[in-house]
Amino acid sequence: MMRVARGGFGMLAAAALALLCALQALAVLRMAPAFFPSQVTVTLAPGRSIELGRAELAAPQADPHHLRLRRDSAGRWFVASASGVQGLRIEHGTGDGVRTCSGALALQAGQRFRLGAAQYTVDSAHDSRLRFGDGSHTWEYDGTVLRRDGSAQGACPQSSPGQRLLGLWNRIMPAPLGVERPLGFGGNLSCATTIGNPDAAAGSASIAFVDGMPTLFAASGAGRVPLLADIDGVPADLALRELPLAGVRALGVGRTRLLAAIEGDTLRLQPVSRVALFADTRAELPEGVDWQWQARNPWWLPDAAPWAAVCTLMCGLLAGLLAWRTAWRKQPALALRFGAGVAMALGGFMLLLAVRNGHAPGIAPTLLLAWSALWYGLHLRRPNAVLAAGVLLLAGGLLLQLELGTAAADTSWMRHFQKTAAATTLGLGLVGIAGLLKARRPVSQAQVEWTLLALACCAVAALLVQVGWGSETGVFDLQPVEFAKLALTVLTAHCIALGLRAGDTGATSRTGTLLRWLRLASPALLFIVLLAVALVQVDDYSPLILLLVWGAAMLLAWSLAARQRAATVGLCLVAVGVAGAIGLLRAANPDDIAHWNFYGERFLVWLDPAAHPHTGQQLLLGARAILEGGWFGADGVFGLAALGASAPAALAIPAVQDDFAPSFFLNRHGLLAALGLWTLQALFLCALLAAAVRAWAGAAGARDFRHAWQGRFRCFVLCGGAAFVFGHFLLSWGTNLSFFPIMGQPMSFLSAGGSHLLFFIFPLLAFGAAAPSSKES
Repeated sequence: MMRVARGGFGMLAAAALALLCALQALAVLRMAPAFFPSQVTVTLAPGRSIELGRAELAAPQADPHHLRLRRDSAGRWFVASASGVQGLRIEHGTGDGVRTCSGALALQAGQRFRLGAAQYTVDSAHDSRLRFGDGSHTWEYDGTVLRRDGSAQGACPQSSPGQRLLGLWNRIMPAPLGVERPLGFGGNLSCATTIGNPDAAAGSASIAFVDGMPTLFAASGAGRVPLLADIDGVPADLALRELPLAGVRALGVGRTRLLAAIEGDTLRLQPVSRVALFADTRAELPEGVDWQWQARNPWWLPDAAPWAAVCTLMCGLLAGLLAWRTAWRKQPALALRFGAGVAMALGGFMLLLAVRNGHAPGIAPTLLLAWSALWYGLHLRRPNAVLAAGVLLLAGGLLLQLELGTAAADTSWMRHFQKTAAATTLGLGLVGIAGLLKARRPVSQAQVEWTLLALACCAVAALLVQVGWGSETGVFDLQPVEFAKLALTVLTAHCIALGLRAGDTGATSRTGTLLRWLRLASPALLFIVLLAVALVQVDDYSPLILLLVWGAAMLLAWSLAARQRAATVGLCLVAVGVAGAIGLLRAANPDDIAHWNFYGERFLVWLDPAAHPHTGQQLLLGARAILEGGWFGADGVFGLAALGASAPAALAIPAVQDDFAPSFFLNRHGLLAALGLWTLQALFLCALLAAAVRAWAGAAGARDFRHAWQGRFRCFVLCGGAAFVFGHFLLSWGTNLSFFPIMGQPMSFLSAGGSHLLFFIFPLLAFGAAAPSSKES
């Protein structure tokens, strides 16, 4: 009977995955033909100039008059920002080359520049130190600290605790050990690394060290104040400064990158990222500008793709043969699965690199690779509820990102689908390898503790790197917070597992028990403090809310495991109280919220988005898209008729591929389909908790203390992972449905893949897939 039930569950999961794959294929087949310029040719005679912008360069994010090209009488080419509203990015040389931007000027001794009525003169600029004055004060800047008349400036009143701590660090440490902070001009107050200027808004100009040289940068924007700098003895607007095109390899216009090549009177520009798509090969272009059209090819492959595929398959085959000759000599099926996992992981990694470098294959090859990974993940072992629900959620996320890519009017949106497909392939391959290579005998606790300590140290180091050199979006295109959540989960699970074992041994002294718990929990407590300090630095409070949700869930899991009924009841009452407080806050008067120091603007936008048309645009557009979707989707048939069609209104929602992906899902597929998604998400959480209960039961019945510890450890890792995933589901749905203020948290599985998938979701799937079945327990 149990075997029949498992077989029925596997068939149901396979049927659901087949349906999702069919919908993805239908979206690709129904995708409308699209064309884009593969090359923009500009012909210009000496002594002439021309202005190009969004329409001429097929650059969706560019200004209508973005750049100005000019040739002097000698035939040399020059480029400049046409209006200063948006700047230009310029790449020189080959390989990584040298990257600069328009509106930048390396400062030297004697250089003068003016912002509003204030004029500054550079006294010295050498040895990574800049000294200049404005006639009233003398300023010294070394890249980390700004000193006025020899004294370091204090923190700004609106500085966060993390910024104050960073400023203190820079003041007491030598400059080489400090964290670089750019010098800014504008505003009414001089503080930290800002020089006040009442004639200009904050951020109207800045200075930073580039390769040891102090460099002045002019701000862009419609309301900018001109920054006048002496260039060849003549004051000129730095934002409009001309730069020679000789030796330039590429230009960045908005978010579009164009490779550049000069051939006499002709400048050839090749758009390679974020290029506008057109329904036909017609475009109105000025004289001297010509396009070469290219059709969008779903089956396009880069030149290196065949070699990469052969290498991937050969590595997988060799890994499978090696596994068959050693570990699984009598089990060739397991050796074959191991080789397939290696091939999947390598294929996903290569695809991830191709997406990162801008040379990803077309939609169809990417989709075929993702399909192979999904079916491989579904049949890794006997039907596993955690893995099956996770694979189905991954397939649903791929479908949504594919719909966003096919509905967009430029080429960049497909990058989110390709990145998600690459992460899915890499992650499921690694999950399969980890499941096959899991140790048959439990490892020692000492080895695990050293591993967890290294994991925690790496996570803290990554968070500190984000604080020093990154932003709230991450650092180096990664999100260290996701890795920190994994480290925090496993470290805390280990501490609780050991603590519960110590409590079961019958310690009678309350003081000894307290000291034992403090010793066991101190690493997790220390890590939580470090994590909170790092998260305060980024301009978003949602990670702290997510951490509180996780902490409450872990405390509830401990109270249930330790049979602390008072703590369980108390946590339930606190949860009810928080829900009631949110309801009362939703009905609060915006005038009372306006005086809050804790992200008061976000709460004001949440309470009255219509009164904040600019900052509340994301909330308003999301609500409009959800209302348009109704119960059955915008097309009335759950999005089936809209597969492959454009959706300009929904795509106008900021961050629709990440934080507001649920709004697009509700718009395209309707509320009834969302109920099905909610059910699948609930099943995934229930499967995680069921696996945790089985692990706990196995630990309770184990005769070996190592097996008992391993079961408890796996139990609380699964509980902690389920808590974080529940927090992501809760905050994302709550934000999109306006239950909560806007929080920058992605929807697990549904949002564009990346660090959240690789560093958290797939390790959690590996733990869930490795959990024992009810029969094994």
